[in-house]
Amino acid sequence: MSVRIATINTNGVRAAFRKGMDAWLDTREIDILAIQEVRASTDDLVELLGPEWNVLHDAASAKGRAGVAIASRASASIHRVEIGSADFDTAGRWLEADYTVNGKTLTVVSCYVHSGEVDTPKQEEKWKFLDAMEGRMLELAAERDYALVLGDLNVGHRELDIKNWKGNVKRAGFLPRERAYFDRILGTAGGTVECVDGTTGTGLGWVDVGRAAAGEVPGPYTWWSWRGQAFDTDAGWRIDYQLATPALAAVASNYTVDRAPAYDQRWSDHTPVVVDYAL
Repeated sequence: MSVRIATINTNGVRAAFRKGMDAWLDTREIDILAIQEVRASTDDLVELLGPEWNVLHDAASAKGRAGVAIASRASASIHRVEIGSADFDTAGRWLEADYTVNGKTLTVVSCYVHSGEVDTPKQEEKWKFLDAMEGRMLELAAERDYALVLGDLNVGHRELDIKNWKGNVKRAGFLPRERAYFDRILGTAGGTVECVDGTTGTGLGWVDVGRAAAGEVPGPYTWWSWRGQAFDTDAGWRIDYQLATPALAAVASNYTVDRAPAYDQRWSDHTPVVVDYAL
């Protein structure tokens, strides 16, 4: 049985539907859809998606900000939203759900990492969240054969993941310390990892399905600024990921970045990332 799983930062789901997200969804035969930056109520989301979808939604504490959701054709058996310590706000940024697929338990996470801003409280919150995310992913890898972390993770892991990487090495989203989290998360499980920021750590063993599918090539990018000619010149960032446990990555196929044909046909500044998993 193959399950088609997609992730998309909608930059506001109501606006995305007005601009054409519904037409995309009608043609892609998605089984599980992870959404970030919902920026709407659960009622709004349910109404937009329609009765054929089962919707889980963790709204942000601040109205109209962030928000993550998972919509699925089959209902989840259980879902969770808390990670890390209780001294920072994770609302609207981490939602995980368990599904039974062909007798196997599949855990799917919709994740929206903070964008951050160097030397500000926003970056401190990002560090806290990345710490919590790394800790939870360590647990998931130990507990489950089939787990998938999806979403706008707001870090370009490698130079291949940003068109103009040289101009961004001191900006949030491409800081060496941020990238080091991904070095560890994607490093060999239990092995020593030499991180890009000069530190060493222990690998968690997750697989970047997008990089595994694309190989050692630039991109394919998943986010482009609305400003200037970024989309037309493909000056993008690959910050929307599907990170899988090894057993799940082994059955992944048809990795696709659904880039819009033209600037005026975009319905978000991000693009959907779609993968099939043969469970």
